[in-house]
Amino acid sequence: MACEQISYRKSTRVGIIGAGISGIAAAKQLSHHNPIVLEATDSIGGVWKHCSFASTKLQTPRCDFEFSDYPWPQRDNSTFPSYLDILHYLHAYATHFDVLKFVRFNSRVVEIRYIGGGDGRETTNLDVAAGPGEFGPLLSGHPVWEVAVETHPSKTVERYGFELLVVCIGKYGDIPKMPVFPPNKGQEVYGGKVMHTLDYSKLDKEVARELLKGKKVAVVGYKKSAIDLATECAQANQGADGQPCTMVIRTLHWTVPAYWIWGLPFFLFYSTRSSQFLHQRPNQGLVRNLLCPLLSPVRKAVSKFIESYLVWKLPLVKYGLKPDHPFEEDYASCQMAILPENFFSEADKGKIMFKKTTRWWFWNGGLEFEDNTMLEADVVLLATGFEGKKKIQDLLPQPFSSLIVDSSGIMPLYRGTIHPLIPNMAFVGYIESVSNLQTAELRCKWLSRLADGLFKLPSIEKMLDQTSEEIEIMKKTTRFYKRHCISTFSINHSDEICEEMGWKCWRKNNWVLEAFAPYSSQDYGEED
Repeated sequence: MACEQISYRKSTRVGIIGAGISGIAAAKQLSHHNPIVLEATDSIGGVWKHCSFASTKLQTPRCDFEFSDYPWPQRDNSTFPSYLDILHYLHAYATHFDVLKFVRFNSRVVEIRYIGGGDGRETTNLDVAAGPGEFGPLLSGHPVWEVAVETHPSKTVERYGFELLVVCIGKYGDIPKMPVFPPNKGQEVYGGKVMHTLDYSKLDKEVARELLKGKKVAVVGYKKSAIDLATECAQANQGADGQPCTMVIRTLHWTVPAYWIWGLPFFLFYSTRSSQFLHQRPNQGLVRNLLCPLLSPVRKAVSKFIESYLVWKLPLVKYGLKPDHPFEEDYASCQMAILPENFFSEADKGKIMFKKTTRWWFWNGGLEFEDNTMLEADVVLLATGFEGKKKIQDLLPQPFSSLIVDSSGIMPLYRGTIHPLIPNMAFVGYIESVSNLQTAELRCKWLSRLADGLFKLPSIEKMLDQTSEEIEIMKKTTRFYKRHCISTFSINHSDEICEEMGWKCWRKNNWVLEAFAPYSSQDYGEED
């Protein structure tokens, strides 16, 4: 660890790592404990600040992405906010609730040590195989985690002791997922420029435009970031001298032009209590276990209904972009992308082209594919995702680092927040839904009440059983289950959280709204 000075240990009850959406939500809910929020950069916002492009927008209307006690100005505006709008909203929220006073900027966590037991001695091992037991209180009265923090630019290292450590560094950003190639087929043989979206997002708008203008660009990927990149590339290459951008696609996903399907609002299909009744969920009981197979034709019909609209509305067949898997699988894995308005119009002009392949590699002039075709490229942009699990594994000490992900590649988090085998630590922002802000805020409310001792967790064994059941349901619903998305049973997930907090589960004013209206953060305001 490079440092110029090491200061003495400081103890406080609650530490929070990260000041993105989840970290700010956690700080607000735990504010009565005067938490210390450790943010590695000089600003709040997380991926919205550090991994956004000029064209990055929210995937949902603003009314579906807001804190329960801080509505958007002009929340009925149906347009999707830009990343700058999101950052302004988050900063206004943090200022309104005086959360920024807890944040220590330019404070990068470089080491975490488990010092539980209350005697201050470092613990190098933990008997996690001792059988079922109680998880224990989150605030135990003595430091459990020691966190070494390097401040910038002084390089001073301070050590903090925390009773509860809340990890909010997210699954995206920081560590790019890079393709691996056979010898002499990687980017070392390529004569052009290779850049991951993480690096591209750091470019000034004009610098990014100059990088793309007049260049043959290949964008590897077909999720939201790749689609935004291809659109930016097309916009930078307007005119006769402009070059096409080619999207290199391994796995197709369903894309949606807007939240209307054959004239019906999209929420009717997946975001109401009645629509989610069709889908499997944890703890559903014998009757529902018997009923779910009978409802399978209805679920398939809903998916086919949406697919029929998308194939009619978008030129998916024309460009060979119709996925082989059902729409439901993309929705159940939170991979449905909203298209920029001009995406297919740019494709029609020849500014965006598509190449489907399962394998590719570099040659001196660009990319080569398994069908022996070649693509000339001056710039290759990798929209290949991030190593989110590796980021947190690198941060945690053993044995916790090896426990954080189970054999199926998922973080087994009870209520999406507590790892049953890791004491006095919580994770916020690691499960996904249609509205990640709403999901994070409600779990932060749950976490705050748990920390205050207002309810107790089940036994470790029961929590592990619960997480295993959720994972099995996700595996049955979608082949992309490793994203840990709860979108098809999100209301039930929230019901169980409300029940543990002692809140009523049904939050609407009447049964019609309860059955057919979508749930939002406004439904989970504080109870008297």
